This record gives sequence, structure tokens and C-alpha cells, in this order.
Amino acid sequence: MADGISSFWGPVTSSHEWCEKNYVFSSYVAEFYNTISNIPCILLALIGLLSSLLQRFEKRFSVLHLSNMALAIGSMMYHATLVNVQQQSDETPMVWEMLLYIYILYSPDWHYRSTMPTFLFLYGVSFAVLHSVIRFDIGFKVHYVMLCLLCIPRVYKYYIYTKDISAKRLAKFYVATLFIGSVCWLGDRFFCNRISNWPVNPQGHALWHVLMGFNSYFANTFLMFCRAQQREWSPKVVYFMGVLPYVKIEKSKTQ
Repeated sequence: MADGISSFWGPVTSSHEWCEKNYVFSSYVAEFYNTISNIPCILLALIGLLSSLLQRFEKRFSVLHLSNMALAIGSMMYHATLVNVQQQSDETPMVWEMLLYIYILYSPDWHYRSTMPTFLFLYGVSFAVLHSVIRFDIGFKVHYVMLCLLCIPRVYKYYIYTKDISAKRLAKFYVATLFIGSVCWLGDRFFCNRISNWPVNPQGHALWHVLMGFNSYFANTFLMFCRAQQREWSPKVVYFMGVLPYVKIEKSKTQ
């Protein structure tokens, strides 16, 4: 939402502004709350990365947590500047992240193991090049939703085949944060004129960032549990300080 205040980054060139006054706290940060709300995602991804590395999970999960961090950093750059190039640093990692989820979800049953990562890698590079040349808008959203929909059948299959109650709870937290976050996103996007007249702006897009940070963490943790089950690593969900869930595994000595 434009405010008319001078900025370090110049005029807005991104295809979207969000329901937050620009450059209120600093001439270097366009949307303050939308920028700092990505910090929880970075911290949660860092915790997931440490858990993955310390317990020697497969590298795919380390890359997944790193992609969550890259996405959050790209989002911070976008909301801090509201320029087109930085918008792409937010949107392109979103697609890359979904390609990683597709790989993790479907690769265990993929018979030609080298073809899937090769195809997904080339697909991700091609999208990045096209997106840097063509400013997708509605097309990007439709494309991203389609990638998300490809994941749903597989996630549901993992859920119904998982008997562990704590692991199922992670999947339920994932759905809950996605639903609440989507309501916040839609409210901020389509009811900004009404929200702007409220005494306090609830910062729906910033809440979306926070909830999506937890959403990604719950999704990653659930998938780590399912993969550990496939590898027969005796996984169980435990809680750090009784609050934050993570997966603890016990590998056999031969592994």
C-alpha cells in the first residue's frame, strides 16, 4: 500500500503491494512487518536443518530446509524493496521448494531414479530463466497451485498409512496452519480497503509468513518421520523443551 514517503529503493516495480503502509520505520524497508515476519521461518528451518544433519538424515532433507531458508530470505528482500527483481527472488524459490517436495514425496516409488531429479532440476532452471524474462502474474499463481495439488494425493497417502498418533498430529498442524494462513492471506489481499479503516491493521500477510514458517516445519518433520519409517529407523516424535516437535531416529549399526 503506497504511502508517498521517499524510499532508498526508488519507485515500486513489483506487481503487488500488500496491505501495509510503506517506509513507516525506515527508508530502507518498504513493508516492515511483512519483512521481519519471515524471521520465524528462517529459525525453524535452521532447527530442522540441524536436526537433519546431526541425525544424518538423507541430504534431500537438508536441502529442503535450506530451500525454506532461501525462500524466507527472498521474501524478506521482496518486501523490503518492492522491486520486481526481488519479487522474483521470492517467487522462484517458491517453485523450487515445491519441486523438492514433489521429489521427496514421489521418489521412493520411482523406478528410474536418475530421471526424476534430472527432470525436476531442468524444470526448475527453465522456470527461473522464463520468470526472469516474462513477468508472470496470474500464470505464476496458477502454476504454483498446480504444483501444490500434485503433492496432496501423496501426502494423504502417507497420512492414512501412518499409525503413529504424534506423527498424524504433525499432519493436522500442517493443515491447520495452511488453512488459517490462507485466510489471513486472502483477507489482506482482497479486503485491504476495508482493513485500512480499522484502528489497528492485523497485518494479515505478516501472519501468513509466520504461519507458513510453522507450516513448512510441520510438513518437513512429518515427511522426515515417514521417510524414517520407510528406512526402518524406528522414528518417534519428541518435543524440544516440551513444545517444538522433531523426529528422533535410531539407525541400526549397519546403517
